[in-house]
Amino acid sequence: MIEVFGSIIAVLIRPKAGGHTFTLFDPTEQLQADSGDDAGMARALNAAFLINLAGSAHPAWEQAKCLLALMSDSPKWSELAEFYLQGTNLIYREIERVCRHNPDFADRLEDLHQWVSKEKNLNDTSETTERIWSVFFPEATGIRTNEEERVEALRAKRAVTITELNAWPIIDPFRQILFTSNALLSIPPASKPVDDLLFSEDLKETIRQTTRKPQLYWYDHPIQIGVEPEKNEVLYGLRGLDKAVEFERTRGNLSLNRRLTCILSVSVTHHGLQKIARKYLEEELARYGALKNLDVHVFTEADTQQIIDEVLVPAAGRYLQHYDAKESLNIFGVDGKYGRHYSFLKAIAAFWKVLIQPEIKATFKIDTDQVFPQEELVEQTGASAFEHFTTPLWGALGVGSNGQPLELGMIAGALVNENDTDKSLFIPDVRFPNRPLSPDEYIFFSTLPQALSTEAEMMTRYTTIELDGVRTCIQRVHVTGGTNGILIDSLRRHRPFTPSFISRAEDQAYILSVLPNPGTRLAYVHKDGLIMRHDKEAFAQEAIQSAYVSKLVGDYARTLRFSAYARAITDDVAKLKETLDPFTGSFISMIPTTVVYLRFGLKAASFFVSSKDGQGLEFITNGAQRITEALDFIRGENSALKQQYHSERLGWNLYYDTLSAIEDALKKDDEFVLDLRKKAQRIIDDCFVCSETG
Repeated sequence: MIEVFGSIIAVLIRPKAGGHTFTLFDPTEQLQADSGDDAGMARALNAAFLINLAGSAHPAWEQAKCLLALMSDSPKWSELAEFYLQGTNLIYREIERVCRHNPDFADRLEDLHQWVSKEKNLNDTSETTERIWSVFFPEATGIRTNEEERVEALRAKRAVTITELNAWPIIDPFRQILFTSNALLSIPPASKPVDDLLFSEDLKETIRQTTRKPQLYWYDHPIQIGVEPEKNEVLYGLRGLDKAVEFERTRGNLSLNRRLTCILSVSVTHHGLQKIARKYLEEELARYGALKNLDVHVFTEADTQQIIDEVLVPAAGRYLQHYDAKESLNIFGVDGKYGRHYSFLKAIAAFWKVLIQPEIKATFKIDTDQVFPQEELVEQTGASAFEHFTTPLWGALGVGSNGQPLELGMIAGALVNENDTDKSLFIPDVRFPNRPLSPDEYIFFSTLPQALSTEAEMMTRYTTIELDGVRTCIQRVHVTGGTNGILIDSLRRHRPFTPSFISRAEDQAYILSVLPNPGTRLAYVHKDGLIMRHDKEAFAQEAIQSAYVSKLVGDYARTLRFSAYARAITDDVAKLKETLDPFTGSFISMIPTTVVYLRFGLKAASFFVSSKDGQGLEFITNGAQRITEALDFIRGENSALKQQYHSERLGWNLYYDTLSAIEDALKKDDEFVLDLRKKAQRIIDDCFVCSETG
């Protein structure tokens, strides 16, 4: 089947000549290289990879082979050349293996081959696109011509028949919900010289040293230290939450002296920032926060380690005879890829309930680029943000459309873009795209199933007999990083987590950890009307642009990790994927390496076509390194990913077992545990940030 695959690629990237009616991109135009031009050489090697993948059917194949072979012996370019040569071999092996074990895929590949082999077929761009997707991205097939039908079908698939509403729902969100969020810190932007920052000299010297060290973690739009207050996402989000609480006060939903507890974890892109993260946020909040209604607790990695060392490890040894618990419990922390802090922001609620505030029943996460549009919520939904939390659907029991018993212990809301708020809160933040595709989107076009899932799940309103929000509702699979929560009883019973190797879509990965479990399955209930306004485009443009390339690369690594993660947690990947499709499941691919390399090569070429040589070079060099790391991490039957997942599962089990043991000991007024509670309270007190001005 390699010849079949190669001939397909040859048609998709053939030179623009004669009467050809369809081609994604002609890489021969980028094959020439000047050894003194780094961007030009990266561009040429990328083009050579695409042509080499097409095989001898492409007229420039010999030239591409020679360039890759020559550069594989170059001290400067050998790693990149080897990345592309390895990619060709990995793709060939993957295609052969999948065709051998999956006749349906082999048939689709052959059908595509037959279709593109006939020139007249290529006049039909729409059908050609669908057939390409049928091989590389089947989740997108059929959506564009059947949008409404697919929306209704997905809603029917997500439908839940309620068997028992929660008899003890949230009644006082301010007392019973622990709100959480995350601050992502990075070095100052290039437009802000360190010497010009209004910080102490010691702080500035630490920043200077940090900027000279390698970046460890990549985030979508981190807060760049020194950015103007109006562009600081943490200040923006906390002010928005503070304003939302004040609105609730005017509605009589909380007393004059009641304040809302908010947990803020702090993750950093560079190791040196750990030393100054708390001080920086304390100064910024004190100077610009003006928070009248929030009690903010800021947790750095040092704080989480202190909880482990002074509370959890001693408790595990004392009550569980687990004397070497330190390494296992290190899953509890905030530095690292997205998955680590996301799991912490859920798990901290169980710790809080057992040792700090027993009346806490749930946790709810917001993103700091999101705010509750309270006036619009009341006007268009009949309830304020916090009134939506009191629904008895949260914690209800039900049965899914496939007969699966469900515990709706999690809740998910929706997002609306800032510039749509004046029209309606019920405008999807991701809409069906109506534009020409870029070359890489013929291989992977997640925006299309994302739009379908957004419309079908997030925009559902309980206003019909079929979906009334009392006897029936829908479960959510597609959720966002903010605007979701979990009841602590459900958290402790099911113990979901996002593995710390997940660097993108940590919100989507959270549910995966419990999906294969037998019995009643944990699920998200969709709360119609629980909507937050997404404002990131309004104030974080510089940070978003700075992180653009790393976000793209993270999306490619996401496909590799999600595909391997699915295979690590279940033998029935098809069943798991069917539950998660169309959007979340689209990142679980049958041919992940093929999709990632092809998508990467075509996207890289697009930068150069657009004369964005600097971004193209950054994309290729950064991407080759991180994709290689991801491939190494998922390689083999007993991959490092699989080993880490099972290790982290054991760690989280130990964490929750330890909390249960602490809880039992507290009921007996055991002196040892009473001392642990004092230590826990002291650590929490040390994390408190008094940000009220005046």
